[in-house]
Amino acid sequence: MPISAASLVRRVSAVNPLLLDGALALTLVVGTWLWEIYEPGRGQPTDAWSLTLILLVNGPLALRRQAPVAVLLVSTGTALVYHLLGYQLVLNNMGPLVTLYTVAAHRSWAVCLAGAALFVTEWMHASVHQPGVALWSALGQALLVAAYAVGAGTSMRLLAERTGQLAELADQLRREQDAAARRAVTHERVRIARELHDIVAHHMSVISVQAGLGRYVALSDPATAHATLGVIADTSHEALAEMRRLLSILRIEADDEDEGLYTTTPGLQSLEPLVERIRAAGVPLEVVVEGAARPLPPGLDLCAYRIVQESLTNVLKHAGPARVEIRVTYGPATLALRVTDDGPSTLTPSVTDDGPATPVPSVIGDGAAGTGRSRPRGHGLIGMTERVSLYQGTITAGPLPLGGFEVLAIFPLPPPDDQPQEAGP
Repeated sequence: MPISAASLVRRVSAVNPLLLDGALALTLVVGTWLWEIYEPGRGQPTDAWSLTLILLVNGPLALRRQAPVAVLLVSTGTALVYHLLGYQLVLNNMGPLVTLYTVAAHRSWAVCLAGAALFVTEWMHASVHQPGVALWSALGQALLVAAYAVGAGTSMRLLAERTGQLAELADQLRREQDAAARRAVTHERVRIARELHDIVAHHMSVISVQAGLGRYVALSDPATAHATLGVIADTSHEALAEMRRLLSILRIEADDEDEGLYTTTPGLQSLEPLVERIRAAGVPLEVVVEGAARPLPPGLDLCAYRIVQESLTNVLKHAGPARVEIRVTYGPATLALRVTDDGPSTLTPSVTDDGPATPVPSVIGDGAAGTGRSRPRGHGLIGMTERVSLYQGTITAGPLPLGGFEVLAIFPLPPPDDQPQEAGP
């Protein structure tokens, strides 16, 4: 089976460089010896001294990559001595040429130029003493050969440096990709934690309120107690369904094409079951829709639903007896969500994660749905703020002048023709 040139190059490159250089040195030594012995030319006859000089000129090439400058000095200096002693001028020129190429491929420009000067001196001496060769011709020939050797070696050095830089860039890119993957995992964990918080906090708040009511009327009003148990059962089933949906998304593999799981995410069109649960918990609630309702980008739709859900959860937690109004306003370029309640309006000191805080008109925290209630800074409104900022919207939360509490979120909307596009960054 024929071997391609590329395959041959790969196989040769995989061989230990010391073995390749040793084979090159051995080839030059043996070849020059045979030429010296069997093809005698002009100059001194072959003797042990000439054979020794040939060995010293070409033998060190076995170490040319480990010590290129030393090999150049030894090889070129010995070749000059060989020619000065009157031996054949056409021999022992390849060894210094190979070593000059090696110096250019592994050392700086200054070292390379010094080595080139030594090589030119040796090559010109060997050329000028040949019959019919003028000095200018010998010098030009030496300079031309040296230039080719230096150019080839420098090209290889620059190529090796470029390859090293590309390898470093590839390694840096791999590290950046790994870091980006870790950041993506972290962001996904935060998103999942926010989703779990919204699901668990809302449904457990409804269950807690209904359980308290059921225990209160268990003996005096069995029918109401039975109704509260039904609400608890329905709410817990819905909570489990949403958690299953969220966990099933986590199990989707990269090559899955089933996108049906994503189409089950709730949105503003799914407010009715949420509203019914809150009403069943004993909270009077009214929903007002202003403007022409239209489909929203999936992410923005889920974000709007979660804001309403979290606001109602906070009403259950902190508002006590209160009436609630949800107002959804579809504008030409904005979507406004306003959730208000008319709960108690007495201001009390607020407690944050850092300790007691001075009472203020508006407090950011889990208790964002009632006025004057103690508000520990928690995950609820923080998550709402993160969701709104993701879609370049604004959110405010605070007491109303005449009592009660308000959460107002405003999102920019694309024109109706561009509505299918995602509004988030």
